[in-house]
Amino acid sequence: MEFQWLNESVITKKDQRIEILAPAQTDFFCGSGEDACQEGFLPESLCNAPYYYTEIEGDFVLQVKVSHEFQDIYDSASVMVMKDLKCWAKACFEMTDFGTHAVVSVVTKGDSDDANGCNLEGNSAWLRVCRVGNNFAFHYSTDGEQFYMMRFFHLPVDPTVKVGLLAQAPTGQGGLRVYENLTIEKKTVKNIRAGK
Repeated sequence: MEFQWLNESVITKKDQRIEILAPAQTDFFCGSGEDACQEGFLPESLCNAPYYYTEIEGDFVLQVKVSHEFQDIYDSASVMVMKDLKCWAKACFEMTDFGTHAVVSVVTKGDSDDANGCNLEGNSAWLRVCRVGNNFAFHYSTDGEQFYMMRFFHLPVDPTVKVGLLAQAPTGQGGLRVYENLTIEKKTVKNIRAGK
């Protein structure tokens, strides 16, 4: 499969390992511009994080092991599926504003939502995205064997979508995001919630 860039960055590939530099102050998030709370951080609208993607027609399963150093709030190694800059979704292994390492999902249909999932120990996890028609599911795993659903959602996308690796550092100085054992299979899972 051929990959290309949206917001090109520094990339290193060796064997089954891909390292992408997340520059400082980079993210994918489409805020509404409204102040929804008196305290707390509301992300700005940004679409400037490095996205290394391929285009896939029809159903598929992407799976990859991600890791990073968790230095600053919202630092993340992520996977993303995209129609365009206003229609996309990402699954992140992220440093949360609660001081945890968590699987986090964002679905964007105009404006972005933001959903923290499970907190995980350590600096690495597996992420999976499945497509069946215009239905998608994100899954996570700590061992690459047993996966659990973190989000099921619908996106109004075309038959062909962009899917790939996203490296972000919305609040910090940036750093390396590591992706290992990336696989993308063109197949239709029988149970999208289970991812198999």
